[in-house]
Amino acid sequence: MKWPSSRIVIGALIVVIAAAGAVLAMRWLWPGAGDRRPKLVDVRPLSPVTRNSMIVTPIAISLDAIRDALEAAAPRDFSGKPSIPTPPFLANADIGWSVARGPFVVAGRPDGLAISTTLNGSFRAAAQMTNQGGGAQDPPGGFGPRGFPGPPGGFPGPPGGFFGPPGGFPGPPPGTYPGSRGGAGAGQEQGAQSQTERTVEQRADISGNVMLTARALLLPGWRLDPNLVAQVTIADASLSLMGMKLSLADAVKPLLDRTVNEQVTALQSRIRNDPFLETAARREWTKMCRSIPLGAAAAGVPNLWLELRPTRAFAAQPRINESALTLTIGVQAETRIVPNETKPDCPFPAQLELVPQVEEGRVNVAVPIDIPFTEVTRLLQAQLQGRTFPEDRSSAFTATVRGVTLAASGDRLLISLRIKANENKSWFGLGTEATIHVWGRPVLDRARQQLRLTDVALDVESHAAFGLLDAAARAAVPYLERTVADNAVIDLTPFATNARRSIDAAIADFRKNADGVRVDATATDLRLVAIEFDANTLRVIAEADGTVRVAVTKLPER
Repeated sequence: MKWPSSRIVIGALIVVIAAAGAVLAMRWLWPGAGDRRPKLVDVRPLSPVTRNSMIVTPIAISLDAIRDALEAAAPRDFSGKPSIPTPPFLANADIGWSVARGPFVVAGRPDGLAISTTLNGSFRAAAQMTNQGGGAQDPPGGFGPRGFPGPPGGFPGPPGGFFGPPGGFPGPPPGTYPGSRGGAGAGQEQGAQSQTERTVEQRADISGNVMLTARALLLPGWRLDPNLVAQVTIADASLSLMGMKLSLADAVKPLLDRTVNEQVTALQSRIRNDPFLETAARREWTKMCRSIPLGAAAAGVPNLWLELRPTRAFAAQPRINESALTLTIGVQAETRIVPNETKPDCPFPAQLELVPQVEEGRVNVAVPIDIPFTEVTRLLQAQLQGRTFPEDRSSAFTATVRGVTLAASGDRLLISLRIKANENKSWFGLGTEATIHVWGRPVLDRARQQLRLTDVALDVESHAAFGLLDAAARAAVPYLERTVADNAVIDLTPFATNARRSIDAAIADFRKNADGVRVDATATDLRLVAIEFDANTLRVIAEADGTVRVAVTKLPER
């Protein structure tokens, strides 16, 4: 039997009207079924985050700078008079010595600094020699080299004496000391008693060296103990004075020892009590204790500040090599992000913590970056809005994303997608608009500096959003979840770049060089290490690495 065409058309219209009525009825009976958002789990608000940052600075003081400072501080000339008893026949005796030091030579050794210098000078003895009657007669021409008489009983020497055996050298027997003309002794000369005086002077060269060893140690009270030990060496030489043999090493070395040790003791006390290390540390401590502007993390977000609060100072004992003495000093600081500039309180530590050798020249600053969820939503919407799944339209169901919102729930994020869905295989081509909800757990992709979602799953209540399309929509759910997992990616590189730029600017403050001091500091790397969030904010923790070195080529004058 054939149906009239008019009846077929009427029947089709009835079916369409019935289907449309069913859809309208469903929307009337279950208003907003797909728009109802799942109940969210409360999230604990983010607490003000505090991270520990570290700056370890090697301060290399060149050996040339140490040498120049010693040259300026140490006297160049030394002089004195030995405690030698004057022989009775010498009047107005003037006996003394003087030496001048050469330039210092500073060498680095594993056990300390070796500082050496040469000594060169002279020993001088001058006096008036008196000849009494009864002794050898002074011949014409005066006291020649063969005419020095000796006093009866010999020359007395000092205890332990410089002139040979204790008690001195005995004089020649009366009448046997030859005169300048080779005549007989005093007992064989005739003539009246007379008194004759003559000034005599003799000199001898002195040479030697001073070796100074410094084994510097840091003290907990921010002081440096140089631990100086001096050793004086005088070359062996002798002087024949008025017929007496004088050992210059024995005569001068004790006096030089005493003089050099006095100078070394004074220098050691001055260095040990000098607060130069504490003064420099206090200056840098104050420079660190502040808030550094970071700028805005995103458009429309207030400027943020990185608060640095140094809390601990530590140092390793000095190391010495062939070119420098290196002090390694470290500072540990608490760092946090704050919305406004602060004035942190940073008491300077009274004691310097001494530790074993540590890694040199290292800067590690932890920087929390807070991103509002409004900004995260904007970034997600840029990634998802306009996308259709499945992209090849191979399914009986396709959906296009019209809008995206984001919310936090426990340890997961809820992405609400406003979509327009269509059924493609039936003759009617039914369609609808609804909001569906997708769960995902945020993870940090450190290598790519991205935020991704794992464990992506469609919320069970979202199936009601498709109404009459539910059967076709079920087949499209895997495509939807894959689309969200692949495209719900937030690129955090701009935030990391902004933090890197801010840290570079902060480190630049430490690169201000002074006379004789050069500071090299730079940020070499920034990486994202962790994320956390609350209902309003996504927080990304970044760590910046860098290097810092200080070279001292000139010590301050004192």
